Amino acid sequence: MNKILSTYHLDTNFKKLGDFENYAFEVYHEGEAKILRVTHSSHRTQKELESELDWIQYLHGCGISIPAVFLSPNGNTVEAFQAEDSIFYASLFEKAPGNPVKLVDFDEKLFRIWGKVIGKMHHFTKNYQPGENIQPRYQWDENDLLRLDYYYPESDQEALKAARNVVVEIVKLPKTRDSYGLIHTDIHAGNFFYDGDSIHIFDFDDASYHFFASDIAIPLYYSLISKHLYGTREERNEFAREFMQAFLEGYREENELSQECIETIPLFLKLRDVDLYSVFSKKVPAEERTKRTQHWIAEIKERIEKNVAIVDLDWISNLI
Repeated sequence: MNKILSTYHLDTNFKKLGDFENYAFEVYHEGEAKILRVTHSSHRTQKELESELDWIQYLHGCGISIPAVFLSPNGNTVEAFQAEDSIFYASLFEKAPGNPVKLVDFDEKLFRIWGKVIGKMHHFTKNYQPGENIQPRYQWDENDLLRLDYYYPESDQEALKAARNVVVEIVKLPKTRDSYGLIHTDIHAGNFFYDGDSIHIFDFDDASYHFFASDIAIPLYYSLISKHLYGTREERNEFAREFMQAFLEGYREENELSQECIETIPLFLKLRDVDLYSVFSKKVPAEERTKRTQHWIAEIKERIEKNVAIVDLDWISNLI
């Protein structure tokens, strides 16, 4: 860590913020707070990180509210560091303004702003071209979590078969400039700060080429989990209607998505269940699962097997 701090000319004091897939630290340059991300080479290659940061720089230049990327004193977005037999990659970011989102912030104003920012990102990403020597990000179906045979327990053959069918359905969808492009893929409320008027998005680690409708499904999915993990289907349906009405109003201020694309949102809600079932298998051993996690996993498995989404959206055409 000292070598990284020295390379970036940072102060010696720092604060660890997280360590789920990357290590995140609050660091300081002459007393000014910045965010340092450190990634092990087993998680991402240097080329993959450089492609993520190239897109972030593009979106930041388009006026999207995301933290700026700071170049190292060597002029690089990513610096490699050897530590015994391992390689770690470091990148430095602006600290996002605002505060973490709380449930009390969930209202029509936030949902509309949320939709507006994602619509703006989709609008500009249509014209994005990777910079020179930048490796394009991966396609959605190259996601490691879709190695379903590997991550789904052998006892869950019914869920495995249903999950494969969801992936097959999505593969069949037409890819057009207005329905498919490079997206964040994970803009839930834990991946942005909110200042009351704007949201400031971060954590682009999972960015990939995907359907725009997925970037709408994910905020809805995780908002439902935050608000109604133990709720009834009726409570979830009521919340989803309020959320989507405001979200899509904001989204349409910046980008238009066809009725056909919006009607695929339930399919991407199913895909998130499929992905998460792999996530829990990969990252949370059975003995470490809390009652909350066990409840969540059981619900996911039941929905996958029944081929239903977390919420009913048969009314969504009425919002279009």
